[in-house]
Amino acid sequence: MEREKKIIKTSALGILVNIVLVAFKAVIGIITNSIAIVLDAVNNLTDVISSVVTIIGTKIANKAPDEHHPYGHGRVEYFTSVIVSAIVLIAGVTAFKESVEKIISRQVATYSITSVVIVTVAVLTKFFLGRYVKATGKKLNSQSLIASGEDALMDSILSFSTLVAALVNMFAGYSIEGYIGILISIVIFKSAVEMLKDTLNIMIGERADKELTDSIKKAIMSYDKVQGVYDLSLHTYGPLKTIGTAHIQIPDDMTAKEIHILARKITVDLFNRFGIVMTIGIYAANDSDEYIEIKTEIANIMKEYEHLKQIHGFFVDEETKSVYFDVIFEFACKNREEVRDEIIAKLKKKFGQYNFYIIIDDDITD
Repeated sequence: MEREKKIIKTSALGILVNIVLVAFKAVIGIITNSIAIVLDAVNNLTDVISSVVTIIGTKIANKAPDEHHPYGHGRVEYFTSVIVSAIVLIAGVTAFKESVEKIISRQVATYSITSVVIVTVAVLTKFFLGRYVKATGKKLNSQSLIASGEDALMDSILSFSTLVAALVNMFAGYSIEGYIGILISIVIFKSAVEMLKDTLNIMIGERADKELTDSIKKAIMSYDKVQGVYDLSLHTYGPLKTIGTAHIQIPDDMTAKEIHILARKITVDLFNRFGIVMTIGIYAANDSDEYIEIKTEIANIMKEYEHLKQIHGFFVDEETKSVYFDVIFEFACKNREEVRDEIIAKLKKKFGQYNFYIIIDDDITD
């Protein structure tokens, strides 16, 4: 797959560049007795490990679906991002520990023009590498590459702080190595926590992007006979596989053949436009004037409750004298079952000939 090849190629480039940087920084750090440069080298070494993990994760994620994993292995990329974040997190903790020890022992670094030049080149190299990796990650929708790119950009800033420490030491005679190291460790730690949080949110299941859901609803509403779109839900199985469901409201006099043709057109269109495999459910609209009084009463009752966002799927089954509809509750509502029962009781009191059934919906998408 082309995407897999590009991710591996970008990661391999990162490995090569970081190995060179590790070698140069480690030598310079030892020679100059600079804890900041040594920690910078260690940080670059974690980048090498992160890139290796990214390559392995990408290989596994692109395995074909099988009997035990019918949706494929795409979510492995999220686990890869967690591992990368954990590696960065450990590097931050280690950097903090070493920097504190440096301050306590009062070791002094001695820089040369050569060491400063090498650190400067490393700063520029890391900056441009980070921009390239992050841009490629966004283009390929690879959370692992984006994380690696952000880490590299952060490294360039940290390397710049090391350069500042070297210049201060050379021209002012002050040793701020340990303090720069603490600053580096804090920034690394913060970056790792943010990367971990972003990835875990995806794994747990976060609200779908509003711009995307609005575009999907607009596309569905463009079809004749579609009166409304409800219960839109999206689930990702890796960056390249998203499946979803949605209910559409249509006139209740449409035939099964007409519904089938409409639903098939919508699913094909959504896959071609968004790459999403959608399942379309049906709500038959009760447009008859005989139900206006019930609809009006439901709307009035809804106004009495602040945490109700929407009602939909209204349908009356005259044969069983049953009225069905869905209610979307805000997450702030903690007593949804009680509210549902109250609404049913109020409706039953006025329309005793009917039984009312309310399905509680969550506020999944905007």
